[in-house]
Amino acid sequence: MLNKIQLIGHLGRDPEHSQTKAGRAVTTLSLATTERWNDQAGQLQERTEWHRIVLFNRSAEVAARYLSKGARIYLEGRLQTRQWQDQAGQERTTTEVIAERMKMLDKAPAPSGAASDSTPGDPPAFDDALPF
Repeated sequence: MLNKIQLIGHLGRDPEHSQTKAGRAVTTLSLATTERWNDQAGQLQERTEWHRIVLFNRSAEVAARYLSKGARIYLEGRLQTRQWQDQAGQERTTTEVIAERMKMLDKAPAPSGAASDSTPGDPPAFDDALPF
């Protein structure tokens, strides 16, 4: 069996960071992926899909600290569907991506006057190579 998803997209809002009752760090992201194509008439078409991303522990802390609305990221994870009750008592279903690997694709701005591409304040990457 295989449950794996890979996405590259932009954040639609700033990360939302919290902790579970057990004290585990959790951050949720709203990630947009956009598909573009030309239709039969040659007109450019576009469709954006929104994905709810959940990160835990160290990756949750890094995402909350270094990511913001508009950031471009690559991630790998698995799909998970869960059911919950809203405040009105209605049964709801949510499908989320539980992220297992993340890489920030935007280059962090270097401090003015810096000669290097990498500075001690650069955000860490969780994986140095994209799988394609």
